[in-house]
Amino acid sequence: MDAQPTIEFSRVTYRTQEGRALITNVDLRVAAGETLVLLGRSGSGKTTALKLINRLLICQEGKVVVEGKSTAEWDPIRLRRSIGYAIQDVGLFPHMTVERNVGLVPQLEQWPSVKIRARVEELLELVGLPAAQYLQRYPHQLSGGQRQRVGLARALAADPAIMLMDEPFGALDPLTRVVIQREFKSLQQRLHKTVVFVTHDVQEALLLATRIAVMEAGELLGVYSPAEFLQSKAPVVSEYAAVLQSAAEFARPADNRQEK
Repeated sequence: MDAQPTIEFSRVTYRTQEGRALITNVDLRVAAGETLVLLGRSGSGKTTALKLINRLLICQEGKVVVEGKSTAEWDPIRLRRSIGYAIQDVGLFPHMTVERNVGLVPQLEQWPSVKIRARVEELLELVGLPAAQYLQRYPHQLSGGQRQRVGLARALAADPAIMLMDEPFGALDPLTRVVIQREFKSLQQRLHKTVVFVTHDVQEALLLATRIAVMEAGELLGVYSPAEFLQSKAPVVSEYAAVLQSAAEFARPADNRQEK
């Protein structure tokens, strides 16, 4: 982490208009090409931190720096168009085809139509949706997993260096979720985007993360590699490890549990 980080939080505090602090005094660095997972319970400040990166929110104290420039100095539209953003409910426009949904940001950036079409087709193939079958479909004609793939393709459309992902697979059924997680991990190994990924699912964090930043009640408790996370004795981190152990115990055949 000695190189210039792509994203940096320096003593960042964000408060609501009523004065309630949602995150407090957060210091965090995200290196180019890594997948940093923000892990924490609901209300821990994960999504608030994510929204500070693309300036959907602006901190009252401290500074958030993206690609060497404070978010306060970025033009907010330019900043958001330069960052891919994928969320749990996908947010596809229901009146637009898959082709138009995926090509939206390149169109706003005034790419030539031929280049947009080629990029959309390339991305659909990349996320496992053959363009010939899916270009002209509408969101209501897709399954949940297919919509999530389209959302991922849209986030990648303008080839952003940074991706922000807010529990993007949380609404999927367990089997589809595992498939999409593995596909995303494989995709990231090929593309090497800088990813900040929000989840409350410890198994998802361990599967996808280069490093795991644990948040609790608006504070950053620590940042760990997956191996460090599993070995940590910090109280909150140990609670997550206990959840994993409990799930593994429950999954064991009853006779094996009794023998133990």
